[in-house]
Parts: sequence; C-alpha cells; structure tokens
Amino acid sequence: MIKVLIVDENNIVADGIESLLSDASDIEFVAKVTTIDHKKIDAIINETKTNILLYDVYNPDDEKLSNIRQLRHRMPKLAILVLSMVDRRKFILKTIQLGAKGYLSGNTSRAELIEAIYTIRSGYDYFSQYITNTILQDYLKKNTDNYESDPNELSSREIEVLRLFGEGYSNQEIADKLFISIRTVESHKTNIMRKVDGKTTVDLVKFAIKNNYIEV
Repeated sequence: MIKVLIVDENNIVADGIESLLSDASDIEFVAKVTTIDHKKIDAIINETKTNILLYDVYNPDDEKLSNIRQLRHRMPKLAILVLSMVDRRKFILKTIQLGAKGYLSGNTSRAELIEAIYTIRSGYDYFSQYITNTILQDYLKKNTDNYESDPNELSSREIEVLRLFGEGYSNQEIADKLFISIRTVESHKTNIMRKVDGKTTVDLVKFAIKNNYIEV
C-alpha cells in the first residue's frame, strides 16, 4: 500500500486530489494538512509510515524551499512530490537540488499523477515531460563547445541525438533526420546515458544540475 500525505493550503483542492485517486486501490491517503506544521507532519509520518508527501505549492518561494530542505533532512526516506500551477524554472531546479523526487506542472492529468506516484514509490524520480524538456534544453545550450576534448563528455553527434530526443522525436525520426540507422541512434543513447551514469532523461537533468552545467 502506497501511503500519501497531502499538504495543500486549499482544502477543496486537497479533496479534489484525493477524489481523483480514490479508485486506486493501492493508494491510501493518510491525512490532509493545510500548512507545513513540522511537528504535526512528523507525527503523522512516523505514525502512519507515509511513503510520499504530495506538496501542492501555490506561491513558489524561499519558504517552500526551506520546507522541502527541512523535511528531507528530518525524513530522508520520505519521497516529496511537488505539484505547482507555477512553472518557475529556478524554483523547479532548486527543488531537484534539494532532493524532491518529483515535480508536476499545473496541467497534470490524473493518469500522470498516478504514474508519478507509482514511479516514485518504485524508487525512481518523476518530472513532467514539459519540465524535463525545458531543463534539458538549458543543458544543451550551455554545452556546445569542444565536446571531443574529453572522452567522458558528449560528442557533437551525441548532442544532436540528445537535442532531438529532448524535442520528443522517436528513434526512427531521429534516424531519418540524421541519415543514420535506428541501431546507431540506440547506440548513441546508450553512450549518452553511460557517460552521465543514468538511464533516463531525468537522470540527465540531475547530472546537469549536480555538475553545474545548469545554473541554479
């Protein structure tokens, strides 16, 4: 059973989120709170063995970042999933840097919310495609020079593949655009993920932030 705690200053929205997921038999809502009362939240998490804290952020600011930092410090095993109607790039990057396991934008569907919860409970990070692609493009813009100088850096061809991948092209479409085979495209993707020690685009985003390829 996946146990979820909702933090949302708007009771109606919190009720709406719970209602959206009410027919997911393996998701249990342990509580809904309207503010980050750390003592109260700690007590709920310890008593219920909460897996995921769904943090609905209306006004992304330093206070919200501080809340995430404190929660991660006190509850390192707690997975924090941020939901926000405001897609402020710097705030998103900071939440990732502070250890949030996921970030969903305001246009998130019920299906994507469920997918995010399942993905995070399985030990992986989850960020909406819009957010991932935005950050990926930042990474690419800051890495356009002398890719061949270091064997651990991405080659110019790998950057081309990565850029198209980030724009949503399929393996076949990338192959057609670059006049190479699908097997070659797959080989480039494998090399890219090996170099950043990851398996997904989210891993690449975290690599870029960790190694200061993207300014936070």
